[in-house]
Amino acid sequence: MSKKRIVVLTGAGVSAESGIKTFRDSGGLWEEYDIMDVATPEAWERNRDLVMEFYNQRRKQLYEVEPNAAHYALAELEKDYDVRIITQNVDDLHERAGSTHVMHLHGELKKVRSSVDENLVYTLDGWELKPGDKCEKGSQLRPHIVWFGEPVHMIPAAAELSATADIYVIIGTSLNVYPAAGLVDYVRPGTPVYLIDPAEPGAIHIPKFTFIQEKAGTGTKKLVEEYL
Repeated sequence: MSKKRIVVLTGAGVSAESGIKTFRDSGGLWEEYDIMDVATPEAWERNRDLVMEFYNQRRKQLYEVEPNAAHYALAELEKDYDVRIITQNVDDLHERAGSTHVMHLHGELKKVRSSVDENLVYTLDGWELKPGDKCEKGSQLRPHIVWFGEPVHMIPAAAELSATADIYVIIGTSLNVYPAAGLVDYVRPGTPVYLIDPAEPGAIHIPKFTFIQEKAGTGTKKLVEEYL
């Protein structure tokens, strides 16, 4: 008998409990940087050194933090369920906790890619990307991150995956960021949907869901113990 499939959509609230700050917590500032100066294609063209330094610091921080209770609880669910994670986060905390099926919508912090061919993606050795680090085509490597204004190529695959869920779980996201927020529209009618977040949800276009008003760690524990 095949296992039931749980599809989990995770956002910044999951990583926040590991100590990774989110820009939405501070009015558009991310570790004191204006988003438009470090997370857009225009910023890259304007000041590559600043953008590289910003992501180097984020990467360095990622090496200093650990997965939290929510990450581990989701990994543990693989014993009894077919768990597929769709994450808006660019860290690797889900993988480090033991989750084996993780789809990154917005890229991966520990990877870099060619600035002329986005299909040339490399795992960075260490935390520092430097000016002069080039791809095999001779162009400067850039962070493997989907910046504001760039297409989210993984959305069709994520939508397809969302439609296969027997149970759908949303953790640590406000559901205000599109196109990721639109993934719930692909969940099949009648599929149990659980939302875990300390804040009241925004407008969700699904007729019925169970709201667990908790932080990611305690909320995921409650989901496992009381609902699954």
